[in-house]
Amino acid sequence: MRMSGGRPRVGFLGVGWIGRHRMEAMAATGAVEVAAFVDPSDDAAAAAAEAAPEAARARSLKDLLERELDAVVIATPSAAHAEESIRALRAGVAVFCQKPLGRNEEEVRAVVAAARRADRLLGVDLSYRHADGARRIRSLIQEGGLGRVFAADLVFHNAYGPDKPWFYDRALSGGGCVADLGVHLIDLALWTLGEDKVASVEAHLFAGGAAMHPPLDRTEDYASAVLTLASGAVVRLTCSWRLHAGQDAVISASFFGDRGGAELRNVAGSFYDFAAERFDGTARTTLATPPDAWNVGAAQAFARTLAAGGGFDPEVESLIPVAAAIDQIYGRRPASTEGLQRAS
Repeated sequence: MRMSGGRPRVGFLGVGWIGRHRMEAMAATGAVEVAAFVDPSDDAAAAAAEAAPEAARARSLKDLLERELDAVVIATPSAAHAEESIRALRAGVAVFCQKPLGRNEEEVRAVVAAARRADRLLGVDLSYRHADGARRIRSLIQEGGLGRVFAADLVFHNAYGPDKPWFYDRALSGGGCVADLGVHLIDLALWTLGEDKVASVEAHLFAGGAAMHPPLDRTEDYASAVLTLASGAVVRLTCSWRLHAGQDAVISASFFGDRGGAELRNVAGSFYDFAAERFDGTARTTLATPPDAWNVGAAQAFARTLAAGGGFDPEVESLIPVAAAIDQIYGRRPASTEGLQRAS
């Protein structure tokens, strides 16, 4: 760590809407200092300067890394995430990166390995882990409250889809709605259930209503997949862009055990408001209701852990089997014979 008595100095690579939002969220904790930012857009830079007037505008990641920073927050297109994260980690700087950390398992493994070698904190903005309802359901399951969980259904339909052209270029994005939205669902399922292995994956991909088959040359806008876990539990995933969903978004995560069920779901089509319930037969018990500032939870947790002097956290290795499962959905060859193995 470079800090000596003061707050950690954090630089921001990319301050579009998401990058600036995470910058403001981290600054609000009081745990870190916003030291510098980079963005090619003058409008984005002006908005960032207004939000953090003491921060300097840098020219590049190289320029950021020359400014004695403790951490870099990366909010750039997905194709650059792995390379930029590794450059920062090799320079001895902690990293908080937007999802996905890499476009495939190989890239994710490389970033995690770089963080481990550097003994630096590595965080990824998988924010649904921080939803109050998701945390309550996870605790309920891990305490045995639902008994043996044998099935889970997770859904993420975005009625609009991304507005940046690079999202639709597989070489730049790594994939379509699965890489963009499905990564949240797979991560949430494995994090909630605590399973040690995904045994098999079956998937169906569509673009404009037409079925797709490997090798893929387009980005999918609808996907359905079934992950069978080592325990025998079955996880069903569905995600899409621009679906005729009747509302802005349909987001849910349902878990069913032999002693009960539980569900996290968005309220009235909202991207931000979530409720959670436990099911006992036909009865329902409320676990959580909005409002809940879950969407900044990962960023703020990173800032506080950084300020506390945290180094490499092995929990980040849990991202490897998520990336491996996505590779399987896309029909890509696993990076290793343990590609679907979840770190213990």
